[in-house]
Amino acid sequence: MNRIMNPVTRAASTVSLGGFVFGFDAAVIGGIVGAVATQFDLAPWEIGMLVSAPTLSAVAASFTVGLISDIIGRKKILILLAALFVISAVFSAFAWSFTALVVARAIGGYAFGCLTQAPVYIAEISPAEKRGRLVAINQLAIVIGLSAAFFSNFAIQTFGGSLPVFEDERWRLMLGVELVPALIWLLGMFTVPETPRWLATQSRWDEVKSVLTGLGSSAEADATIAEIKADVGQEKAQVSANLASLFGRSVWYAFIIGIIIGIVQQVTGINTVLFYAATIFEQTGVGTNAAFTQAVVVGITFVVFTIVSMVLIDRIGRRPLMLAGLVGVTVSLATVAFGFNDATYSLDKASIAKIESTLDRADLSTIQDIEYPSDITFKSAVSEIVGSDTLRDNEGLFLAEGMKGNSTLILIAILGFVASFAFSLGPVMWVYLAEIFPNRVRGVAISFVTIFNSGASWLVQFLFPIQLASGGIAGVFMWYAGFGLIGLVLVAWLMPETKGLTLEQVSEKMASKFKKAPAKA
Repeated sequence: MNRIMNPVTRAASTVSLGGFVFGFDAAVIGGIVGAVATQFDLAPWEIGMLVSAPTLSAVAASFTVGLISDIIGRKKILILLAALFVISAVFSAFAWSFTALVVARAIGGYAFGCLTQAPVYIAEISPAEKRGRLVAINQLAIVIGLSAAFFSNFAIQTFGGSLPVFEDERWRLMLGVELVPALIWLLGMFTVPETPRWLATQSRWDEVKSVLTGLGSSAEADATIAEIKADVGQEKAQVSANLASLFGRSVWYAFIIGIIIGIVQQVTGINTVLFYAATIFEQTGVGTNAAFTQAVVVGITFVVFTIVSMVLIDRIGRRPLMLAGLVGVTVSLATVAFGFNDATYSLDKASIAKIESTLDRADLSTIQDIEYPSDITFKSAVSEIVGSDTLRDNEGLFLAEGMKGNSTLILIAILGFVASFAFSLGPVMWVYLAEIFPNRVRGVAISFVTIFNSGASWLVQFLFPIQLASGGIAGVFMWYAGFGLIGLVLVAWLMPETKGLTLEQVSEKMASKFKKAPAKA
């Protein structure tokens, strides 16, 4: 047990609880979209704003979290972010209006800055030969958090009605549950040390020695201190110097790679699948309750293949995982698009009778046995009869009765996409970003790259309801598949391997890459 939970692993695991809270916060929204849209009578763009509000706030965090981290330290910034998650959970559960809910979610969105700072913390305390696995603990925590949110939503959707106070507003309980892990993380952060590499940028060498000795042997501490001194020097790091270094030629190549991978991770649509899980599965015609169940399967798949990545990342390297994953992502997304595009939509007499008995106020006989070639034309025809509000509130029912397609193929392809993402773009990107920048600018540099990552994520989340309403589900996934193919080409061309190198060796390799033609090595 001591060998497994050594001081470095314990600290990394504690910090990674932030990943769990992030994953829970990000995915829990998928179970409340329909209920909140009905309660507050939301238009598609308002649904997009509700879901994407935390990510938009995370863009703002990207401009500031790294800089604050470099000033006050990795530990203190993570404590601050944990406190924001606590505040967000409370105010989200008791939001009295759509605007209040968006603001509460945005507060938690600023705490998404933990996505950049937790990997930085872990990378800065980890030995080179274990860094990939240890940083990937954070990604594993994220996907466990995602899965926990899916399970929590499913349980509340199924049994929440037995709690009278939440019978009509189960979404409040779904959001409020987050308070528990957020408090645990906040308290846990007070038990970990500051990172030795940040202490070194402040020339606090006695503390560096103390922390490194606590994390490993005294001999290892002396060797690590010597290497850190060679990289950052003994001069106290000033913020102005960091910003000047941030735009120096030595980090340009790292920025190019980081920005490309950061954007590709999001524009392939992973957050659409996670944050709109119930909505997407409703489009396959399985119904609302089955959609919650299938969202749980997505969460389990995410966890399993993240563990696969953790096992392989320090064995076969970052680059092979990224390339294999992007192939799987592209093929899976194209298959989802094909499955939806091949589907038709129609209502027979029995289906109409079931819908009319449920709604008790719809006469759908005028569209009986008419075959519609897409979800858009089908929804348009239904909307003309029952009204847009009734369609929105009962979309799962109409699609369950009307879709005629291979829902099994679509489900398998979505799971293939999630699996491919989970062992590549998900964990590898954060490991890679935590490695490729020099010690003196790592925190602010990762935050700068995250601006592009969060910006792409916000755009994808915000646009999905609009795209779904105007262009149809097949077109959305074909769009994501195209981005996957572009990402595969760029990563194959530009991404160098970093397996087994110290952070200082990686920085040197990246600096030298800018002077050469892009290479695969």
